[in-house]
Amino acid sequence: MSPFSKKVYQLTKQVPKGKVTTYKQIAKALNTKAYQEVGQALRNNPYAPKVPCHRVIKTNGLIGGFNGKTKGKEILKKISLLKKEGVKIKENKVLNFKTILFTFS
Repeated sequence: MSPFSKKVYQLTKQVPKGKVTTYKQIAKALNTKAYQEVGQALRNNPYAPKVPCHRVIKTNGLIGGFNGKTKGKEILKKISLLKKEGVKIKENKVLNFKTILFTFS
């Protein structure tokens, strides 16, 4: 596991239930623009659900991928996990996205 992936997982663990963050927010906290590398690290997350990668979505509020998939059972699972935590979703998009966006200080 790369040092970069470890940092991504450490940040992702900070996102509380009922909140979401973005690949961009994680990259920004790491002082990089490697958004896709953040996505790759989360795709290969061996620590789920301890590292809650389901709480990471796209910058436009869309759900994005989960376990390397962008549709089908995996996305339905991601939506289900988020809804169980109180996140409201309609048509694969998080409602009130800006209100529940978690940013790293």
